[in-house]
Amino acid sequence: MTTRQQVAAAARVVVKVGSSSLTSLDGGLDHSRLDGLVNALAARRGSGSQVVLVSSGAIAAGLAPLGLRRRPRDLATQQAAASVGQVQLAQAYAASFARYRVPIGQVLLTADDVVRRAHYRNAQRTLARLLALGTLPVVNENDTVATDEIRVGDNDRLAALVAHLVGADALVLLSDVDGLYDGDPRQPGSTLLPEVDDPAELHGVDTGRPGRSGLGRGGMRTKIEAATMAACAGIPVLLAAAEDAALALDPAEAGPKVGTAFAGSGHRLSARRFWLRHAADVRGQLDLDEGAVAAVLDRRRSLLAAGVHGVSGDFVAGDVVDLVGPYGVVVARGVVAFDAAELPALIGRRTRDLPPEYRRELVHADDLVPLRGS
Repeated sequence: MTTRQQVAAAARVVVKVGSSSLTSLDGGLDHSRLDGLVNALAARRGSGSQVVLVSSGAIAAGLAPLGLRRRPRDLATQQAAASVGQVQLAQAYAASFARYRVPIGQVLLTADDVVRRAHYRNAQRTLARLLALGTLPVVNENDTVATDEIRVGDNDRLAALVAHLVGADALVLLSDVDGLYDGDPRQPGSTLLPEVDDPAELHGVDTGRPGRSGLGRGGMRTKIEAATMAACAGIPVLLAAAEDAALALDPAEAGPKVGTAFAGSGHRLSARRFWLRHAADVRGQLDLDEGAVAAVLDRRRSLLAAGVHGVSGDFVAGDVVDLVGPYGVVVARGVVAFDAAELPALIGRRTRDLPPEYRRELVHADDLVPLRGS
């Protein structure tokens, strides 16, 4: 089955739409665009798929009601716009989906909900229950309370996290661009890349182009990063224009004929390993020797004190730390079993030489995910 056929056949699909695809240039919601998106989502849902929507647009939707001409730069005004705009956006979606008798549920997430394990599991349960009840979840980052320090980053990345969190069979990223090009699409000679089978194929491709409208945070780079994140976890991805939503979500047997399709090139990780790899809040690092790197990467073994020669960061047992090889490259990430203050007296020593209460792994193999060679 091709990547496009996998997207077409997905029983559970996460769809992300950007601010510029829902709003007019003056910042207000464009209800005709929103209705067009909802038409496509309802059609896909009517074909038997479960759908989760990750929607930007709260801040942009709040500009016009507040009399603001452009996206504010200061955090307080951004949060005020998000507060007003989130209501506008939810009401617009509820009214539009009501035409199809589809109930929606609003889910607002912060970084804590995806970087803290207990919160991650709670969000996972909530979204699963909403889907089981026949509700279409509409997810957004909670911009009303998010700050730069606790922000997920952008809704493209959030969509990739949500796709894994709900066990999606496909991720569709809709924006104001119709796919990934091998150069600036505004320049003659640039060609649309219809398929990406391996992220390595993107080496040398310019992915730094921002969106055109200035209403959103993301650009092409964030979309590629999100697509790669999902694809490397085994989730096929389609990047397409929002105006082509009906085609992008078409469950036709041959698969959608638009955009750029990213093959699910990796193994689907467990929720815990995906969380460790992409969402966990890293509190410090352990410096490993070559033998420990080989044990962790090649033999998938637990990390022992003998293979560690340096510690940095302020962390406690249960926090997540990076495991760094001899050349300064992060090779793995895991949940550490000791406080940072305890480790200087332990590292570099064989397990049998440690006091009995410390004779255990620094990072157990079950709490560790390789970042290189995996």
